[in-house]
Amino acid sequence: MSPVDRSRLPSLGPDRPFHFPRIARRTLPNGLELRAVTHRSVPVISIVLLVPGGASADPQHRHGLVSITSGLLDEGSRGQSALELADRVARIGGDLDLEVGADAVVVSLTTLDRFAETGLALVQEIVSAPNLSADDFNRIRNLRLERLRQMKDHAGAMAERAFARALYDTHPYGHLGLGTTASLAATTVDETRLLHAALFAPAGATLIVVGDRPAEELLDLASSAFGEWRAASSTMAIDRAAALAPPPARPQTTLGVVSRPGAAQSELRIGHVCASRATPDYAALLMLNTILGGQFVSRVNLNLREAKGYTYGVRTGFDLRRGMGPFVLQTSVGTDVTVPAIREALNEIRDIASTRPVTDEELSMGFATVSKGYPRGFETATQVARSVAQLALHGLPDSYFEDFIPRLAQVTRDEVSRVAARYLDLDRMTTLVVGDLDKIAAALPDLGLGPHQVLTPEI
Repeated sequence: MSPVDRSRLPSLGPDRPFHFPRIARRTLPNGLELRAVTHRSVPVISIVLLVPGGASADPQHRHGLVSITSGLLDEGSRGQSALELADRVARIGGDLDLEVGADAVVVSLTTLDRFAETGLALVQEIVSAPNLSADDFNRIRNLRLERLRQMKDHAGAMAERAFARALYDTHPYGHLGLGTTASLAATTVDETRLLHAALFAPAGATLIVVGDRPAEELLDLASSAFGEWRAASSTMAIDRAAALAPPPARPQTTLGVVSRPGAAQSELRIGHVCASRATPDYAALLMLNTILGGQFVSRVNLNLREAKGYTYGVRTGFDLRRGMGPFVLQTSVGTDVTVPAIREALNEIRDIASTRPVTDEELSMGFATVSKGYPRGFETATQVARSVAQLALHGLPDSYFEDFIPRLAQVTRDEVSRVAARYLDLDRMTTLVVGDLDKIAAALPDLGLGPHQVLTPEI
């Protein structure tokens, strides 16, 4: 007979300490910062180039310019076509990715270790010498204009645009990276060339290399590949720190509605601008969010989904950035329960900050949810490289990831209550509904949020 008692769950042992690998650094004469990490699990190399100034650096009246310019980087370089470039990536077993966020453009390539020199040279070429041809530009722009047209029929996309504008107005975070139909239609290929020269420069950028070699050797390889990269001259001025400007003190509207006649569901967004990623309260905010709406057994999900049956799922999040980012609750509910769902969501936000603070049990479960799977986020070379890129973007110390779980373990109920009261302010929140206004208009006054405002997102 087995001596194991299967009638109860085994007791949890202590968490193993998490150790983040050492980061080696070097700064090249051209201003490019290099960071390298040795990662021995498999013979691959991951290359990540972080260029600060993402969609928030779009020039005024040219929203989407950073995104479309970045999207042209893998459409061919030094006279070679996009197909020829893709073939070169495939021949080294590479995985090339371009990502435009609110605060930065990230170019990444993961390939086999034996192609380290080739991969580094390829990334350098893609970033410094893209074709930016008129034919490629026109094709990509037409595809994006079509995508914008299709987004008009997507409630989630409409909600994201309307919500960003309601919270931020003309602030750089007030528009999405894809831009608008009007801005894209007015954009020219010459403007992409000017923006490329202004944005993609070594000074201020960070190159991260993670691979199965000593860190100093990785730095030498990166220095050899990127040492000759020089900034091009441009008459276009961009502000990489534009998003650090203060956002509006209050949102444009307390209760906004984007009308979609005949919609069977209402897409909901509730939130406000609250903090930047640099806030010292980050750990407490993460615990707060985990309990409120960051896991399946969160308060809002147990209420709106499990108890009320209003939705298939609801979540909350603190989308913290270099500048002031928002707290957001988002879900989709049946049209007939739009107002009750909003009321319950607002009650949960209010209660956790006042009458029903977090319990010891919720705090313990929330900590386990975050901490038990934490090391999984650093298993691969690509994950490590992207993590180092986050340190560079937000100016965090090299020890940040190693210190994070011990810091999280120190978060108390009182600390969670404090940040809930500080960062969840119902008086400043915007409630946005994308749905059938004719069917919900009569019940909206019951929310006590004042008159609703009909919004028309710019697409």
